[in-house]
Amino acid sequence: MRLFGYARVSTSQQSLELQIKSLKEAGVASSRIFTDKATGSHADREGLRLLRVKVEEGDVILVKKLDRLGRDTADMIQLIKEFDDMKVSIRFLDDGISTEGTMGKMVVTILAAVAQAERSRILERTNEGRVEAKVNGVKFGRKRTVDREKIVALYTAGTGATEISKQAGIGRSTVYKLLKEVDGQKMETQTSLA
Repeated sequence: MRLFGYARVSTSQQSLELQIKSLKEAGVASSRIFTDKATGSHADREGLRLLRVKVEEGDVILVKKLDRLGRDTADMIQLIKEFDDMKVSIRFLDDGISTEGTMGKMVVTILAAVAQAERSRILERTNEGRVEAKVNGVKFGRKRTVDREKIVALYTAGTGATEISKQAGIGRSTVYKLLKEVDGQKMETQTSLA
């Protein structure tokens, strides 16, 4: 029996260190820890793909938490079944459960469903908060750094898009996009006045 580890975070800004530390403390060699920095919804995860290739019958995969393996309940169940067909077990360290045995598989399936329901509730609450914030006038996204009036003034004065992009330090496509937005706003205003 060989121990392997799998760790995943959703974004490149998050750190894998805590998961990797837990896997090493549980006895997994550094060379047998596979990682991914991708959302769970991204099906083509390089670390998971390599792990699938490396494991053999009788091996055990350690994962810090249940939600770090699959992107949703169906994906997790599919992965557990795939590893089970290879006669490879999975242990979830923080949850204290394993796919070894019939009861282990049943518990994992139930916990995966609970984890997915919780993620859905969090997403729902987050979206409700965004909607409420928008209603209260909160603007999301990056603040605009381009002086739109300057772009329009230069264009109106007959300056070409290439020259405007050089002067403003932006791409020509951005110049065209800004001019198109301004034209669209003028058209809306004219239509509403008619």
